[in-house]
Amino acid sequence: MKQKLESIIQRYNDVAAHLNSPDIMRDVNRFKELSREYKQLTPIVEAARRYIKVCDDIDSNKELISDKQTEPELRDMAYEESAELAEQKTEIENELRVLLIPKDPNDMKNCIFEVRAGTGGDEAGIFAGDLFRMYEKFAEKKNYQIEIISINESERGGFKEIVFSMNGDNVFGTVKFESGVHRVQRVPETESSGRVHTSAATVAVLPEAEDVDVEIRDEDLRIDIFRAGGKGGQNVNKVETAVRIVHNPSGIVVGCQEERSQLKNKQKAMKVLRTKLYELELKKQQDEISSTRKSMVRSGDRSEKIRTYNYPQNRVTDHRLEGEAKNYSLREIVDGSLEQVIENLQIAERAEILRQGGKLK
Repeated sequence: MKQKLESIIQRYNDVAAHLNSPDIMRDVNRFKELSREYKQLTPIVEAARRYIKVCDDIDSNKELISDKQTEPELRDMAYEESAELAEQKTEIENELRVLLIPKDPNDMKNCIFEVRAGTGGDEAGIFAGDLFRMYEKFAEKKNYQIEIISINESERGGFKEIVFSMNGDNVFGTVKFESGVHRVQRVPETESSGRVHTSAATVAVLPEAEDVDVEIRDEDLRIDIFRAGGKGGQNVNKVETAVRIVHNPSGIVVGCQEERSQLKNKQKAMKVLRTKLYELELKKQQDEISSTRKSMVRSGDRSEKIRTYNYPQNRVTDHRLEGEAKNYSLREIVDGSLEQVIENLQIAERAEILRQGGKLK
């Protein structure tokens, strides 16, 4: 174990040296890759150094205790300190068990949200709008940036579909558990008799692909330029700035009309296309490796009902959690206070991985 940690520390030092090299600054993609690795290794190395020091102190005490020339008073102190060090060693080992769980390489990436109205008619569209505002408030609290990519508004308010990016520190690793079916139980604004209805919206959270992740050939694309429709400024509706991109090999269609600039709309649409192609490639890899460990928490299955928002009872229930950890105040959740439910889902994921064999070697 000690030897394994020493090799991690050596790698950490090597990465730090590379980052300080003038040559690496010229390679932006390589610099980003190493910066991410350095950030991921930092908490492991900090715990590893504490672990190694405790192990060295334990070995020193053993030598003192076994040495016949050691004074009795000093030997007693060594015995007492050894018990404390043993407890510290166990605590750090438990910490390292979690830190050494293999990280999802996508966790550090920005992400793209797709929120779509599901069953429930107009109320489903209103609920999709409520979910978007919940994520807006959450992003504001976390200092994440949201950028709208495309909107299809619902006639009675909310959205039939809204696609947006979320950028910041460790974004995908934080919000990836939001993928799935979100269900709402409440009296809709459109309901005159006061009956409680159940409606749903689907959320997909995708790790944003970078240029190095996916190769897109120009000859595989069909790009259409047209005049934007719907609400917008004078320029949006009078000038052909909206962009639709069709990726012929996969059949994926993406579009953007939110910007006044045709170039900016194209850039946003390409960002979504790269992400969707990257998702296809990831799914292909996961299907090929059928033995890959996959917990319910991290599956991200869009057909899986993950959460119910019960307005009459002011309660949000996350169906992937158990006991007291599954229920939350609805007012706090819709106000963007998702930290506690996300933390509990992360804990559940780690516990599942450890249960399936993620142990220290």
